[in-house]
Amino acid sequence: MKKIVLTGAAGRLGSYLREPLGKMCEELVSTDQADDIGTLYPGERYVQADLAKMEQIAPILEGADMVVHFGAIVDEAPFEELLGPNFIGAYNIWEAARRHGLRRVVYASSIHAVGMHPMQSAIGTDAPHKPDSFYGLAKCFAEDLASLYWDKCGLEAVCLRILSCAQVTNPRALGSWLSYDDLIRLVTRAVDTPTTGFSVVYGVSDNDRAPVDNSGAAYLGYRPQDNAEQFAETILAEADTPDPTDPAQMYHGGPFAAVELDESGLARMTIVDDRKKT
Repeated sequence: MKKIVLTGAAGRLGSYLREPLGKMCEELVSTDQADDIGTLYPGERYVQADLAKMEQIAPILEGADMVVHFGAIVDEAPFEELLGPNFIGAYNIWEAARRHGLRRVVYASSIHAVGMHPMQSAIGTDAPHKPDSFYGLAKCFAEDLASLYWDKCGLEAVCLRILSCAQVTNPRALGSWLSYDDLIRLVTRAVDTPTTGFSVVYGVSDNDRAPVDNSGAAYLGYRPQDNAEQFAETILAEADTPDPTDPAQMYHGGPFAAVELDESGLARMTIVDDRKKT
């Protein structure tokens, strides 16, 4: 491809996507609100921009084939804080993509779009929206934007409902883990699959305990290779006895299903900031 745009390039997941995406195109334009993102890879250019400002976002997408949209506040927060980057930002990405004739938006959605489904139900890619937070509601909004822009404008989209792409530090992650290598495999397939229309796929590794059914997205060619079971013995030996009445244990959204609206879900999790350095 001639040009791919990556939003959220300064984030933890974005740091792992920059190099492989750069190898898939002549020019990778990475963007975020940070002042810089370190040493740039060959063919990469960085543009600082605010997702909530169309006048900053639209010029970046001009001439691009696709946009890989990972930029957002990645936690539950008051609606007013999420409105700009997560809601308006999503609209700006899709509308700018339409204006400039992009082929596809690859979007970092989340399990939190369906986070209030019970864990005992092995939900598939066709599971109806059931958000667990304002953060999850923003993911529902963006997925519906993706569907709308495909139906009305022919703009393809692949929505990646990522479960937990971080080091395995708790029993829930034994099912929800998405390794960084599998993240790269997933995004690569979302970019290079010839046609996708509007698609939803779960971002999860090949875990023995995976709580979702990804078979509905098999046509994308995503074949995860990692399995969190390698961590099970250590994690379960160190874990407290689970409370089956705790919403964090009962629902797919985990801690996000347990917190009050606008209360941080990440505060109840142990996320290791192991972003890739350049």
